Amino acid sequence: MTSQPRTAADMLKYLQILFFAAIILYFGKVLFIPLFFGLLIAMILYPVCKWLEERHFPRSVAIAVCLLIVTLLFAGIAALLVWQINVFRQDAPELIKKMRVTGQQIQQWLTESIGLTTTTWMQQGIGSIGGIVKSVVNNTLNMLFMLFLIPVYCALFLYHRRVFVRFLRWMVASRHLPQLNAVLHKMIDVYFNYIKGMILVYIIVGVLNSIGLLALGIEHAFLFGMLCAIMTIIPYVGIVVSALLPISVAWLSTGSVWYPAGVVGIFAVVQYLEANVIFPKVVGVQLNVSTWAMLVAVIAGGILWGVSGMVLFIPFVALLKISTDHIEEWKPLNILLSRSNDAGKLHR
Repeated sequence: MTSQPRTAADMLKYLQILFFAAIILYFGKVLFIPLFFGLLIAMILYPVCKWLEERHFPRSVAIAVCLLIVTLLFAGIAALLVWQINVFRQDAPELIKKMRVTGQQIQQWLTESIGLTTTTWMQQGIGSIGGIVKSVVNNTLNMLFMLFLIPVYCALFLYHRRVFVRFLRWMVASRHLPQLNAVLHKMIDVYFNYIKGMILVYIIVGVLNSIGLLALGIEHAFLFGMLCAIMTIIPYVGIVVSALLPISVAWLSTGSVWYPAGVVGIFAVVQYLEANVIFPKVVGVQLNVSTWAMLVAVIAGGILWGVSGMVLFIPFVALLKISTDHIEEWKPLNILLSRSNDAGKLHR
């Protein structure tokens, strides 16, 4: 298979599109983050909504049922975590005492090593409290705002889906219209099956984490195991951040470095199994996106939209990969996004 070489003008055009798209995404994140979360959730719920409509449910009722299922699912997970946190609170006073002792030891070491006195440390801490409180309040308000908008956008996407399809038909060039339906159906099918598989992966990883922590004798093993599994929704970063809590608790409750090392070992083994055994077997190669493309998507999403971008940009890249499978002009981009085996097939 041969392709026409790209001219410098073509490359400059694509770079300009990428540059202006990044600017629009960055400054429009307040609009785009809940909008795209709503779109992706609507894509997941579409097969369920369509199944209900085929059984003579009115569209509005079918959408309400779908949103109710999602709400109950998240409420169940939240209730489970709250229950485990309440159990964890019983041991919190003892852990706080040990943290104070450890903090005093660290402060003494800092004073002796670099001359940082308690007064200096407290002044710096007090000076930063205002910024921390302001940041927490702003983030909480933004989260509540998004939690309100996401189901609204999701319901509107599902209810007016035919309007959006007609809009796409009008926007897409006439030569690409035959591929449009195939792309839309494949996007929904692949992403729906991918999310189902990922939920099963999180459950398996959470159970394995909990069993490992329980075998190590770490208290509240189920809470830490499931929390770390849920946090893996943030690729590469979530597992590191969520593992800090059980590592700290293991160190404070035992006073030995071997238990925190054991926790690190358990999470490392489970993550290896998840990446090399569980994920390929359960989810398979439905997305067929290269590791390089996923890592770039995570970093770019973090730069543009923070944690929300790290979650959203991987499905964006996956959906872009599906589009490049059907558009001849985008084959060079398809080579970049595809796994090595898929990319090799394009040249045979």
